[in-house]
Amino acid sequence: MNTAIQAALDHAVQTLIAQEILPADWKNASHLTRTKDRSHGDFASNIAMVGSKAAGMKPRDLAEKILAALPQVSEISKAEIAGPGFINFFLNADERYAVLDQIQQQQENFGRTTHNADQRVQVEFVSANPTSSLHVGHGRGAAYGMTVANLLEATGATVDREYYVNDAGRQMDILATSTYLRYLELNGQALVFPKNAYQGDYVKEIAQSIINQDGTEYDFPVADVYKDVPEDVQYAEELDKDGNKVVLSGDKEKHIDGLIANAQNLLGPNYRIFHQAALDAILEDIKDDLGEFGVTFNQWFSEATLADKIEEALETLEQRGFLYEKDGNIWFKSTEFSDEKDRVVKRRNGQATYFASDIAYHLNKLQRGYTHLLNIWGSDHHGYIARVKAAIDALGYDSSKLTVLLVQFVSLWRGGEMLQMSSRSGQFVTLRDLRKEVGNDAARFYYVMRKSEQHIDFDLDLAVSQSKDNAIYYIQYAHARICRMQEKAKDVGIIFNTVDARPFAEHLTLEAETAILAKLAAYPDVVSRAATAYEPHQVGNYLKELAALFHAWYNEHKVLNDDANLTQARLLLSANVQKVLHNGLTLLGVSAPEAM
Repeated sequence: MNTAIQAALDHAVQTLIAQEILPADWKNASHLTRTKDRSHGDFASNIAMVGSKAAGMKPRDLAEKILAALPQVSEISKAEIAGPGFINFFLNADERYAVLDQIQQQQENFGRTTHNADQRVQVEFVSANPTSSLHVGHGRGAAYGMTVANLLEATGATVDREYYVNDAGRQMDILATSTYLRYLELNGQALVFPKNAYQGDYVKEIAQSIINQDGTEYDFPVADVYKDVPEDVQYAEELDKDGNKVVLSGDKEKHIDGLIANAQNLLGPNYRIFHQAALDAILEDIKDDLGEFGVTFNQWFSEATLADKIEEALETLEQRGFLYEKDGNIWFKSTEFSDEKDRVVKRRNGQATYFASDIAYHLNKLQRGYTHLLNIWGSDHHGYIARVKAAIDALGYDSSKLTVLLVQFVSLWRGGEMLQMSSRSGQFVTLRDLRKEVGNDAARFYYVMRKSEQHIDFDLDLAVSQSKDNAIYYIQYAHARICRMQEKAKDVGIIFNTVDARPFAEHLTLEAETAILAKLAAYPDVVSRAATAYEPHQVGNYLKELAALFHAWYNEHKVLNDDANLTQARLLLSANVQKVLHNGLTLLGVSAPEAM
């Protein structure tokens, strides 16, 4: 937004209020935005259309009165009414060149603002169960969460990035028991591995590490581990008409739960060895994977530390009258806060539910004093939003402090065919394998190039192609092209620096050059809008448009030419394009290569 134009509009509004054309209590909700069509000027305001009802006149009539009330502003060369009542503003030439000074003065900080300087935000993202390597769906949440955090920081907010480690639930017990069963196998005992256990080779590796350290110390007969355990599920050989397995007998959930109980009873305190070994190995793998992906966290928060906080949360809900007992369970009255049904927070056996842990975790977050909580969840967690917000309100806090952003699934495509993402298909499913296939830059870029709630069809062939159709390649190539241009200028003896070249900016008179200048000046607004809307793709689209403008101009007009003054001006413009491309790519977590 141009502050000089906005200040002029604010002055005009006060004048019209004084003239009683607008009411004194009128709230100006208009927008000043950059125009997409240069023939419509540099900026356009919808103020006349927004204020027409309050003024009791047609938008164009109000626009005429606003123009008459505008003070003289040196940056504005012309203002005119267009269409149903837009007011278009044209900047003078010097004002268009001012962005070059701004970029050179601010360098890496160009595009950064202090709009959210009063905000302390926690962004919780990924938070995948530490039971296996991250898959490509987790990768999207990681790229999206990290980039949203970057954008918030770029607008002045203090941001904490947090990973919630689910290290206390049933899934971890399944992993620990799976590890123990593999331990028994590797020590020479024969068993039928449960269908609902974790099947990956990584479980064998964890079990082997325990053997390497402690040998057969934790061996118990397999018969004791399987004693009185309900039968595992048995499937028919043929699928039903919908392609689903037909259950003949047994129950895989009861089967694995029985094995967990027996393993815990037989091993006693040594059960923690398998639980901790599995947790440590998987968490280390996740941290390494994310670190290599450029995704880092201020805190890894352990669910296992929440025991006292769960009791505190439930006591608070009890004192506030939002718990009741039914069928031996303790229920939370979430329907009083527009949830579809009440929720169990403690089972009749005294065990707290997953939801109770969620309540306690959010209580912990709120007590840390954040002005806003941002949760980035997989789309399959949609049903949890209402109940978590209900709990926040019931605890006496304001649920509007919590924003939940849902990340949709990712489909991988190669050769025009969608890959079957199953560990048994032989096709890769992990984030690490995706990164190996297309590189970190393509993965980070394409993961955020759609709104989070939209499904992504990730084209692996496109992501590695060297063509203008591959947006990230096209953007990075523009940056590398400018670096090569600067090297070539130096090779032929052209002395260039942005300070000495600034007086030659007046030679940038082509329409294409004016368009590039306007696009450069728009960058801070794009970053601000992207941060406010939690939409990194706005920055990605901006970089595509800037790169396209540059490539078209570069292909049509020689930068290094016989006119020394014009050469300096075009090198100056190119250097500023390079800086903005670099800044934008950095926000997206993508590199800005100097050669390709």
